[in-house]
Amino acid sequence: MLSDIERKILRIIANYSAGRRRTPTIDELCVKTGRSRGGIMSVLDVLAREEYIEWQRVEPDKMTVIEAWERKGR
Repeated sequence: MLSDIERKILRIIANYSAGRRRTPTIDELCVKTGRSRGGIMSVLDVLAREEYIEWQRVEPDKMTVIEAWERKGR
């Protein structure tokens, strides 16, 4: 089960990519959530580990949405 901030960032990434045809940068996520860069990176680590997005720290602004909604029953 995702935490509120994890769910929020996943929805921002999914909606942003659907509307603008690109994913948001780390800095854009910082502005939209009010979180620090380190906090965003931690959340992206969790989302990647749980296989909601494809993302690596070496290319922080490159991400791909695998699943845009939280899975039920986990």
